[in-house]
Amino acid sequence: MNAAPHASPASIPADCAAGDLAPQALDHATALPAAFYADPAMAAIDRRAIFDRAWHLIAHVSQLRSAGDHVVIDLAGLPVIAVRGADGAIRVMHNVCRHRAGPIAACDGLAAKSLRCRYHGWTYTLEGVLRSAPEMGGAPDFDPASIRLPQLAVRIWQGMVFAAIDADLAPPFDDFVAGIDARIGPHRALEGYGHHHRVGYDIACNWKVYIDNYLEGYHVPHVHPGLNKLLDYRSYVTETAPWYSHQWSPLESADDLYGNGDALYYWLWPNTMLNILPGRLQTNRVIPKGVDRCRVEFDFYFAIDDSAAGRARREADLAFSDEVQAEDLTICEDVQRGLASGSYRPGRLNPLRENALHHFQELLRGAYREAARIVE
Repeated sequence: MNAAPHASPASIPADCAAGDLAPQALDHATALPAAFYADPAMAAIDRRAIFDRAWHLIAHVSQLRSAGDHVVIDLAGLPVIAVRGADGAIRVMHNVCRHRAGPIAACDGLAAKSLRCRYHGWTYTLEGVLRSAPEMGGAPDFDPASIRLPQLAVRIWQGMVFAAIDADLAPPFDDFVAGIDARIGPHRALEGYGHHHRVGYDIACNWKVYIDNYLEGYHVPHVHPGLNKLLDYRSYVTETAPWYSHQWSPLESADDLYGNGDALYYWLWPNTMLNILPGRLQTNRVIPKGVDRCRVEFDFYFAIDDSAAGRARREADLAFSDEVQAEDLTICEDVQRGLASGSYRPGRLNPLRENALHHFQELLRGAYREAARIVE
């Protein structure tokens, strides 16, 4: 792996007491203090303490079928590009030209022959080696072959491409996803999906607010009337594992939407969600854009079905997802305003309905304790 060097994490906000980061038992747990969502210092802390030390969902293999197919992604401030090489391998590299930091690619694309920086035209092979640099032939001791885009560690699992900025600091990948394959089962393996559609939402809240909201069904009866009709709230089950949590509910819907079955909602540390319903995989990535802003990107992957009924189901799914996200967006922005108001003091968590949220916040506390230890 050839990743960029890491700066030491910044210290936690000054107005947070050491006790705010002490481990908490679920039955008496309180939420994180507002400063962890609203203090301007948190953007840098979160990148160094969390995102540089994690596995990130990059793409599905259906987006990278042929040599030169590529996808661009923002990893909490680090631009990267995933590309299928001429040798068939998928690589994830820094999307930052080694000349003067221009972008190698500005958007996803298909069948590129090379990777060309649009600032000064420096051109790289699909494997990330500099091939040519305009008007640099007379520069003494300039060797293009010695210049390479830094690469991330890559793992492909269930048809999804994951990458780590520093695999030595991230959890072992097999531990990261341990047990998920067995729960999904071979009858709904995710690598076979083909149709793809992306929707993005820019939300005025800290990235952790959005994930807190995702991790509990406690709000569903109050915020999502349409979703509440599909799910059996009384049977809603949430379980946690070391690096992920899993929400499950029986699902009842019309045949022109999902039909009947079960809804599986996986959250993977720190910012990846897999929403698995009959005939459909939806992935979410929550991208920090500042202490009080984030972008949530939804990628939809569907079983191959070009019939009129298949197209209608996809359209119905996208419309229903928009409805749910509009509801979540509104409440998350309201919560961010409350956290930034100066009024909020951490409240007690519901041990029955907020165990996955507690699990996420305990992982956050651990990451922040480690950041504070490094600074010391």
